[in-house]
Amino acid sequence: MAPRLHRHRWMDDEMESFRDQLRRYIEAELAPHVGDWRRQGFVPRAVWRGFGEMGFMLPELAEEYGGGGGTLAHQLVVQDELTRAELPGSIGVHSIASHYLLDYGTEAQKRRWLPGLAKGERLAAIAMTEPGCGSDLKAIRTRARREGDHYVIDGAKIFITNGETCNLLVVVARTGEAGAHGLSLIVLETENLPGFRVGRRLEKIGQHASDTAELFFDGVRAPVENLLGGVEGRAFAQLMSQLPYERMLISVPAVAVMERALALTVDYTKQRKAFDQTLFDFQNTRFMLADVATTAHIARTYVNDCIQRLLDGELDDDAAYMAKYWCTEQQCRVVDICLQLFGGYGYMMEYPIARLYADSRVQRIYGGANEVMKDLISRKL
Repeated sequence: MAPRLHRHRWMDDEMESFRDQLRRYIEAELAPHVGDWRRQGFVPRAVWRGFGEMGFMLPELAEEYGGGGGTLAHQLVVQDELTRAELPGSIGVHSIASHYLLDYGTEAQKRRWLPGLAKGERLAAIAMTEPGCGSDLKAIRTRARREGDHYVIDGAKIFITNGETCNLLVVVARTGEAGAHGLSLIVLETENLPGFRVGRRLEKIGQHASDTAELFFDGVRAPVENLLGGVEGRAFAQLMSQLPYERMLISVPAVAVMERALALTVDYTKQRKAFDQTLFDFQNTRFMLADVATTAHIARTYVNDCIQRLLDGELDDDAAYMAKYWCTEQQCRVVDICLQLFGGYGYMMEYPIARLYADSRVQRIYGGANEVMKDLISRKL
C-alpha cells in the first residue's frame, strides 16, 4: 500500500531478487508458525538453522566467514521482511553481536564463531542492560576479574533479547576502573556453562515471540582468548562505533510497521460498513489515512537515504539518531491512528493491528531511549 518510491542505488535488481526469495521463504516456512511462537514466548533456536542455510541469517558477511558476501543493506532487507511477518527482532540482535565479532575480533575469533553464526548453528545475544543500568553504560557493574588464563564473571543482566535461546553471548563487563574506560566485551559459549543461569523469561506487553530474559553470572569462567579483540578497556568505543547501523536496525522495522498498518487499515475500511457506506467513504477516514500514507512515505524515503549513506560510509551519528527517534515516534502514532479506525476489533489480539500496536511501544525505549536520542541531537544545535 506504500507509495512507489524512487529507487536508490542500493535497490538494484539483485537486491529485489534477494527480497523476493526471502519473502517467499518467510511466508512458507516462518509465518505459519508465528502464532504458536507468540503463545510459547520464543522462536526455537533450531528454526534459524534453515534460515541460515538459505543465506538469510548474515547475508552481509564475507563468504570466508560463512556469509553471502552482501552488504549491510541485505541485512536491513531481512529486518524489513521479518517485521512484515510479525517476527521479532531476534536476528537484528544476532546481527549486531556478529558485527562486534567481525569488526573487533581477532582473526582467530572471527573464524571460530562467525561461520556458525552465519549458518544458524549459533544464535547470538548481547548482555548490556543491568537491573540498575540502562542507557548509561558507564554505570555497568557486572565484573570480570582476571585469574590466570581466565576471566571470572559475576553479575546480572536484564531485558536481554535472545537471552533464553542464545548459545553465544557477548557480555559487557567491567575489567578495570570505574567509568567508560574500564569496560570490555567478553564472548561466552553458554551451553552447559557452569555459573551461568537464565532467570525468568520476562512477560512483556508485546513482542511475545521474542524471548527477553534475566541472566545471572556466578563465578562464570571464560578463557582470556574470549576477550573481544584481545585488549581490555575498549568496549565503550566498540559499542558506540556501531550505533549508526544499529539505529537503522530499529528504523527500518519502524517503517515496515507503518506500511503494514496502512495496508491493513485501507483494506479494512473499504470493507467495513457503517451508516450505509464504507468507513473509507467518510472524509474523516480518508483524511486520517492520507496523514498515515504521507508519514509512511516520508519515513521510508528518509530511511532509504540513510541506508545509502550507510553503505557509502557517510551516515553521521546525528542522522541515525534522528531516524531512530522520529521513525519510532511516528510508528506508534501511525499504528494508534490505524487501530482507532478498526474500532472495537482493533482492540482484539486476533487482529494484526492490535499486535502491531502492542509490539510497537518498545521501539521508543530500546536501542537508546528516544529522550536520549533527542539529547544527543540537541548537543549539535
